[in-house]
Amino acid sequence: MTVLKSMLFDGARKRSHTIVLAHGAGAHMDSRFMTLFAQSLADAGLCVGRFEFPYMQRRRAEGTKRPPDRAPKLLEAWAEVIDTVRSGMPKDGKLIIGGKSMGGRIASMVADEQAVEGLVCLGYPFHPPGKPEKTRTDHLVSLKTPTLIVQGTRDTLGGQEAVQGYTLSKSIALHWLEDGDHSFKPRKKSGRTEEQNLSEGISEVAGFVKGI
Repeated sequence: MTVLKSMLFDGARKRSHTIVLAHGAGAHMDSRFMTLFAQSLADAGLCVGRFEFPYMQRRRAEGTKRPPDRAPKLLEAWAEVIDTVRSGMPKDGKLIIGGKSMGGRIASMVADEQAVEGLVCLGYPFHPPGKPEKTRTDHLVSLKTPTLIVQGTRDTLGGQEAVQGYTLSKSIALHWLEDGDHSFKPRKKSGRTEEQNLSEGISEVAGFVKGI
């Protein structure tokens, strides 16, 4: 099953900067979170692509819940998407890849090899749920691709206090959303709203991408 059949695009295809976003482990590419980011970034002047990994396509087609494919299949899907998107871009166009949680993590694993111009991770899963000792940061130490990670300060997969103790590449910029969880939602008592955090996150991503 090809991932390309499932691609959605927001914004004109021939814009100078194209960003392709992959979904997280449990939600489709047209979830509220993914749709909001894609449409808002397109409104900011970017071409924004979205796709679904093969396991998520099967979920949609069969109406059953499947776990994510293993990393090699996810990496292969990203490579296929990058090749195809590049073929439709202007010769001097800039390609940025990334996504929500798992989608951004897998993108970070191919970014250097694929020589993309930038990487954006929306809620990076620095460790599995409840297992802070099993960090997913080895490849982030030597990452060369200019990277923006937008993260909630109380993300249970990597909050601000924990992440500040990690060794990360100098190519990685972290933007913290106040009191945000893994989907950037703050608690009412924080005085912040989910809309504020989402808007701030979108603005940071748009500025980062346009600056490449």
